[in-house]
Amino acid sequence: MSSKSFDVVVIGAGPGGYVAAIRAAQLGMNVAIVEREHLGGICLNWGCIPTKALLRSSEIYHQMERAKEFGLSAEKIGFDLKEIIARSRGVAKQMAGGIKHLMKKNKVTVFMGEAKVLKGKVSVKSDKGTEELTAKNIILATGARARELPGLEADGDLVWTYKHALDPVRMPKKLLVIGSGAIGIEFASFYNTLGADTTVVEVMDRVLPVEDKDISAFAKKQFVKQGMKIMEKAMVKKLDRAKGKVTAHIEVGGKVEKHDFDTVISAVGIVGNCENLGLEELGVKIDRTHVVTDEFCRTGVDGLYAIGDIAGAPWLAHKASHEGVMVAELIAGKHAHPVKPESIAGCTYCQPQVASVGYSEAKAKELGYDVKVGKFPFIGNGKAVALGEAEGLVKTVFDAKTGELLGAHMVGAEVTELIQGYVVGRTLETTEEELMNTVFPHPTLSEMMHESVLDAYGRALHI
Repeated sequence: MSSKSFDVVVIGAGPGGYVAAIRAAQLGMNVAIVEREHLGGICLNWGCIPTKALLRSSEIYHQMERAKEFGLSAEKIGFDLKEIIARSRGVAKQMAGGIKHLMKKNKVTVFMGEAKVLKGKVSVKSDKGTEELTAKNIILATGARARELPGLEADGDLVWTYKHALDPVRMPKKLLVIGSGAIGIEFASFYNTLGADTTVVEVMDRVLPVEDKDISAFAKKQFVKQGMKIMEKAMVKKLDRAKGKVTAHIEVGGKVEKHDFDTVISAVGIVGNCENLGLEELGVKIDRTHVVTDEFCRTGVDGLYAIGDIAGAPWLAHKASHEGVMVAELIAGKHAHPVKPESIAGCTYCQPQVASVGYSEAKAKELGYDVKVGKFPFIGNGKAVALGEAEGLVKTVFDAKTGELLGAHMVGAEVTELIQGYVVGRTLETTEEELMNTVFPHPTLSEMMHESVLDAYGRALHI
């Protein structure tokens, strides 16, 4: 057993861990990172990046089917699922290779193996044996995995997790997606666009339940228009598996209905990877598979921090990265700013896209705010109509007393890129006045953001 000494050891090389390692190295620290599977973590290898590559293929396919609308002709259009998957895996591989390069460039020592945390030490078990790393500071960035419900466990053949759905054994003909959060609805969107007869079951009273009600309702209308079946306030009680067929027992409205499918994707949330790390022995508090931390990601155990999915919601790569930077700066003795969950945008890349930041209208009211709400439809925007993307909505929520932007919610083409305008606005503590006085370029989709703000104050120009 060899021993090595570092200022910081990061456990997990996903978007939280590898960014924390880079920032700590930039600040002059001697850094090691431990990863048991892939540099880049789930996000780059089996999550955000490869799913976006898949969705891009289905989006282009959808546009090819619409060629006639644009005065174009495309005949005998089709797809090769193997090739779509191969492109997606290639994109993931390219990005993961980039992380390897970044580790080298920043002189971060990489250990591939399973980590266990001891007091002031991390032991790493790999094929070569066990190595012990000593460190003043340890950052847990071990991420999360798909939640498995009893009786609905994935088998890789009939029942899939996101991982199976990214590298499928076949093209589903009749697909059931359990859960309509970002992961569930993105896969439903992908396979539905490629022709799968798709049903989505959501236990809450609406699809995309974390989004504003108006956005959920608008998105649902579009999904139904595209041929999806949406079952809300419904629960899959059990799955009967036979050869090439799954019978789902779905409870809806107090009755249990039976529906047959050839493929089921389970997307019912995630579970933190907190086992076998030695955390309980150190006295780390764990609540429902997530490490309990303060706003600076401190676990209460000296020199031990937890960032990203392991530290709880929102389970987003960009939140993990920002926490990684914050913790590295804290360790270096710099003035660090805590990451505020309500200032982090959520993006879902279904068709149409969904993006939001801050409070929904209902949440703002629940918190006691007197609100002013503005809405603007895509149909009123020249660029959206010219793009052939006239289905969408931008909604803004303001504090009626102070004019503070409390939340922004969008559904439609490219809203995942647009939302950042509002995120910057919230970070700068903008009010409606600054947003109204901002000149938005024409013709752009971003003009709808301006119009939605104007509408909240009865000043919209194009509706």
